[in-house]
Amino acid sequence: MTGREGFSAADQEGRRPAGMGAWLLLGFVLIVGAVAGAGAGYGLARGAWDIPNAVATRLPAPVAAWLPQAARPMPPELKGYAFELLDPEAKAGEATLRVRLLDARVGKPVADALVYARRLDMAPDGMPTMTGKLEPEASPGPGIHAFRAGLTMEGRWRLSLAAKVPGETGTVHDQLVLRAVE
Repeated sequence: MTGREGFSAADQEGRRPAGMGAWLLLGFVLIVGAVAGAGAGYGLARGAWDIPNAVATRLPAPVAAWLPQAARPMPPELKGYAFELLDPEAKAGEATLRVRLLDARVGKPVADALVYARRLDMAPDGMPTMTGKLEPEASPGPGIHAFRAGLTMEGRWRLSLAAKVPGETGTVHDQLVLRAVE
């Protein structure tokens, strides 16, 4: 719609139609945003950065479990505890992982600790988003904790564990690496 000679309705209202420069600027901003988003996602997937715990606690549990989280500092009085993987190699597929929590101060296993697995992933082989299923199993013996694991492919897997030790405040955290073989 033109009113006066050669002027559009937008010009008559004091607005100028978007020119080629505005479209180029918008395209540039969108491309930079897409590249930045892809880079952030790639860094997150590689484990190059972590989701802060304050943010992770506000996410739904399935989403928070999938995202890498910052390592929680362990209280100094719990530094004497460490997990030990009883079988450093397991067959790819369904496997039983057996671990033991040791008190290094006395050199003995802790029999009455509450041990739970937090995550099983392939971070040692550069694939932290490749996760496997983990389910607790009945203890095969005193001080030994077992987990049914879904090791979907060969390679190195990281098992992230946590434990509550009676009489101690805080939580013991550890990560063990095992190898899935054919």
